[in-house]
Amino acid sequence: MKKNIGTADKILRILVAIVIAGLYFANIISGTVAIILLILAGVFILTSFMSFCPLYYPFGISTKKK
Repeated sequence: MKKNIGTADKILRILVAIVIAGLYFANIISGTVAIILLILAGVFILTSFMSFCPLYYPFGISTKKK
């Protein structure tokens, strides 16, 4: 896997995941929407640590500086 996520993209993904988790634990979101958003937050965290986004790959997108 060739890395295709830059630093700014990583930071943004982690911040969004933290906000989603915060909304969940503050009971602002619940039910099906909360589950879907928590899964999305998990994917954001995972892709941030791997520095690879599978959705960027087919389109040739890379936010990493060359």
